[in-house]
Amino acid sequence: MFTFQQDIKMDADEFRQIRDFIYDYCGLHFDIESKYMLEKRLNKRLRQHNLKTFKDYYYQLRYSRERDAELAIVIDLLTTNETYFFREDFQLKTFADEIIPELVQKQRKLGKRSLRIWSAGCSSGEEPYTIAMLLLQKPELRGWDLEIIGTDISQQVLTIARQGLYTANSFRGTDDYFIQRYFRQQDEKLQIIDSVKQLVKISHLNLLDARRVALLGPMDIIFCRNVIIYFDLAAKQKVISTLRNALTPGGFLLLGHSESLMNISTEFNLRHFTHDMVYQRPGLTEEVR
Repeated sequence: MFTFQQDIKMDADEFRQIRDFIYDYCGLHFDIESKYMLEKRLNKRLRQHNLKTFKDYYYQLRYSRERDAELAIVIDLLTTNETYFFREDFQLKTFADEIIPELVQKQRKLGKRSLRIWSAGCSSGEEPYTIAMLLLQKPELRGWDLEIIGTDISQQVLTIARQGLYTANSFRGTDDYFIQRYFRQQDEKLQIIDSVKQLVKISHLNLLDARRVALLGPMDIIFCRNVIIYFDLAAKQKVISTLRNALTPGGFLLLGHSESLMNISTEFNLRHFTHDMVYQRPGLTEEVR
């Protein structure tokens, strides 16, 4: 006979302990209104480990030998990863039609034929693969060294990104041209083709880990869309400073349409393009003092 198992309740002190621990780990900020959500989503972990209280679970997160694996599961449970190909197409048009030509000209003047682009918070991979498809559409980039790095803190979505296999929900903003050219049918899903996939490297990364970010090397463009909305002001300032340091002088930072650097950073110029406004790290002669 089926027995209903009642959820374990989380008291205020337990909420603060777990919330603060997650914040220190990755910068995700949960206010008191999020207490019920944490309680509901983490209850399954308490049952999995046969724990009776959230205090016990807190100690497991903090001191267990398997803490890193458990933290990865917690992040998967608490983060929302809703995305699709060609999301925020007006910004992508700015990227493809205005930013890329500008960077091509800049790189040629420097005697370079390379571009490095970082999709920070790439979720299940739709964003970095969209970027790759747009670059492949540019004849002036043929023969260039192109590298796109997609990172996320959630191991679960990175598994999907590495597979490059997607359901119909990922294509609600995709023109048929791109589907026919860059995907092949695999059962009920669509598989990204190798010429797109080989441009993209997928990696696990915590944006608050500035040391690990520095290992990625300098970037010409960073997409960090709909990521900093999950952070409080202090974490936002830390992440944006880290992203700024990762950009080459004159490099571009593309945020989500609802995100702004107002009251967060003064280290970027706001460039007005035809279809969108984009942040740019000042160039060699314009560095913020």
